[in-house]
Amino acid sequence: MDKVRLGIIGLGNMGSTHAKNINAGKVPGMVLGAICDIAEARRDFAKKLYPDVPVFETAQELYDSGSVDAVVIAVPHYDHPQLAIDAFKAGLHVITEKPAGVYTKQVLEMNEAAAKSDKLFGIMYNQRTNPVYKKLKQMIDEGMLGEIKRVNWIITNWYRPQSYHDSCTWRSTWKTEGGGALINQNPHQLDLWQWLFGMPEKIMSHCSFGRYYDIEVEDDVTAFMQYENGMTGVYITSTGEAPGTNRLEIACDMGRVVVEDNKITFNRNVVGEREFNKTFTGIFGAPECWKCEVPADTSGGEQHVGIFKDFTSAILKGTKLLAPGEEGVNGLTISNAIHYSAWTGGWADVKNFPHEEFYELLQDKIAKSTVVKAEVQRTTATEGTY
Repeated sequence: MDKVRLGIIGLGNMGSTHAKNINAGKVPGMVLGAICDIAEARRDFAKKLYPDVPVFETAQELYDSGSVDAVVIAVPHYDHPQLAIDAFKAGLHVITEKPAGVYTKQVLEMNEAAAKSDKLFGIMYNQRTNPVYKKLKQMIDEGMLGEIKRVNWIITNWYRPQSYHDSCTWRSTWKTEGGGALINQNPHQLDLWQWLFGMPEKIMSHCSFGRYYDIEVEDDVTAFMQYENGMTGVYITSTGEAPGTNRLEIACDMGRVVVEDNKITFNRNVVGEREFNKTFTGIFGAPECWKCEVPADTSGGEQHVGIFKDFTSAILKGTKLLAPGEEGVNGLTISNAIHYSAWTGGWADVKNFPHEEFYELLQDKIAKSTVVKAEVQRTTATEGTY
């Protein structure tokens, strides 16, 4: 194989972007092989825009066509795992949009299907291509920060007006989207959290549901995370604050790291705090600290195109994936644990997460859903069908 023929499952916002990038030749070694969408208007749109590309109504028709070697799944969240499972059964490589799914029980089944296949599985965690976060991960992995004591991430620059929630009938309900800020806006940051700092042992959270909008899912979240090694973390997010904040702060033995405005500032201790504490004999004192601007490319990186390049290289050359699909369950477990804690009023055990119990609680939320959205005028650019 010298080219990867990619199938687009769902020609909504992200599917359209992916098709455009692939067709424009932005991913060497990858070509647009086929498109499918259950909406006739989207199929007609695809035929006009890509007249030489086969277009199908269902994913299974595309899978059976022999037109593709791999697929990208870009449909509403609940459908990600089953479409991936079916693609693996059809002998195709898979890359799924975030989140991996809505509940861990289903995503674990997807991971099992991937493991049983001999195909590659990736996830569109494009923030892993951002040079700032790559640099931060390097600093952590190489021990430049020493022991991490506490992490705070305030990410509230997700402001969404009511009209956003009303723009598609599947948005912002338990039945059709499976959550709010956590499942829609925050999967990238929850992935970065576990990618950088690992998985917490347990979580206690408070969520507000429909605090700012006429929706039934969460639009304001505060979560406290506790780690086995004593590290703690606080994660705060909201879609109802304007202007918002995106500030990641890490308190560590070697000082304090702040990531804000896509830049890294390291207030670096000349001597680690623990070492200083052992040797200092005065009453008041602190380690000498230098303010360092850490050099890193602030362009944001290649994002979605970068993930496709990495995925293509893994298929054609056997290189290691930057964002393995199997890791999607990690950020989703944190998301599910935050919901679980808010629903039950207690700690969520992340290490031994109750996948079945969470699933049952979610089903109860779906059954009691009372929000009925009016039909809205859809445009070919915003409808998230497949």
